[in-house]
Amino acid sequence: MFKKILIANRGEIALRIIRTCKEMGIKTVAVYSTADAESLHVKFADEAVCIGPPASSESYLKMSNIIAAAEITNADAIHPGYGFLSENAKFSKICEEHNIKFIGASPEMIEKMGDKASAKATMKKAGVPCVPGSDGILESYEQTEKLAVEMGFPVMLKASAGGGGKGMRAVWKKEKLRDAWDSARHEARAAFANDAMYLEKLIEEPRHIEIQIVGDSRGKACHLSERDCSIQRRHQKLTEETPSPFMTDELRNEMGLAAVRAAEFIKYEGAGTIEFLVDKHRNFYFMEMNTRIQVEHPITEQVIDFDLIREQILVAAGVPISGKNYTPKLHSIECRINAEDPYNDFRPSPGKITTLHAPGGHGVRLDTHVYSGYTIPPNYDSMIAKLITTAQTRDEAISKMKRALDEFVIEGIKTTIPFHRQLMEHPDYLAGNYTTKFMESFKMEAPIED
Repeated sequence: MFKKILIANRGEIALRIIRTCKEMGIKTVAVYSTADAESLHVKFADEAVCIGPPASSESYLKMSNIIAAAEITNADAIHPGYGFLSENAKFSKICEEHNIKFIGASPEMIEKMGDKASAKATMKKAGVPCVPGSDGILESYEQTEKLAVEMGFPVMLKASAGGGGKGMRAVWKKEKLRDAWDSARHEARAAFANDAMYLEKLIEEPRHIEIQIVGDSRGKACHLSERDCSIQRRHQKLTEETPSPFMTDELRNEMGLAAVRAAEFIKYEGAGTIEFLVDKHRNFYFMEMNTRIQVEHPITEQVIDFDLIREQILVAAGVPISGKNYTPKLHSIECRINAEDPYNDFRPSPGKITTLHAPGGHGVRLDTHVYSGYTIPPNYDSMIAKLITTAQTRDEAISKMKRALDEFVIEGIKTTIPFHRQLMEHPDYLAGNYTTKFMESFKMEAPIED
């Protein structure tokens, strides 16, 4: 087992990893930028090393600084959390070269599954259903137009190196294809320095449902059921739940087995998710694989009583998995609390928290690194907390979430708490009747004046 783990991340996920390490008797090293000197992950780690100024490119993405911090503290493993370097093949390789265990996917696995076109081709070989589309990268606009006409509109153009919705264009008519092709490539080139594109059939009324998997060094994998992540804004998830209200026992079994088949086919080691689009007829199609822990992992932990960070560490240390596939026995919902103004197009709202009162009670979990008096820097992602409620049924979990949101007080900045309060009252959400298009028609009700 590892003696000391450096957490190459910040905020709530860094604190989350530190907690499990402490429970396992493993020493921890926090790294931080100058903007994060007062963050809780710095205070609770056994050691802390400043790795640069506020800009991510000069701190949390600066591989040489992180490796140096690991070497001077004698850390024998690095946990990357999510985001930043968690799916960076070069960083995984550098850790390997410095004899530091990267608690994540191998460089080869990240490269294979990080490129969407390559991942899709691999999944086809594994016998996992894929969205109809181009076989690999599109070579020209003429090829794109020919294939789009053959498949029939609507279609979706996607950047091969894409993420976060960049380089994606839905095209409903042939006349709009050329403009979409040009603008998607331009956006992809600017965001990823790579304008390679591929084409897929656009799935109508889609739900985004992912399967949590864990694989070990012996090539064995298991799944820990699904999470419904369909409520998104600009391809960024806002809330997640498990089990999905759209799921049937038969569909869960089929998707779970497909995810395990995918993981074992590529001999995946570590925690990851196989992400699917599910259409209104409950046909499911492979979308992508995330070779890291997910933001929304707590809801899976809650419904099956399982510490996914602990499992990541054990697998990285060579411990075999149980091989058991899990079915949720409870219902859990996560609301991402962002420092954003939901009444003003979700504009970021960094600044000092003057008052904070955290909700509590049975079935309520709060993952956060902020506190009263903490200043949220403007340099990073706006998520400041994850509020999770767990209960016997979905209705009970929603009722618990409404109560917890009412208790949750954050003053000094704007947050998305009012949005989640309204979401928990929305008739379509209450009925479990939502797709990835839900937010396109959602309108915030005006705030109640005091």
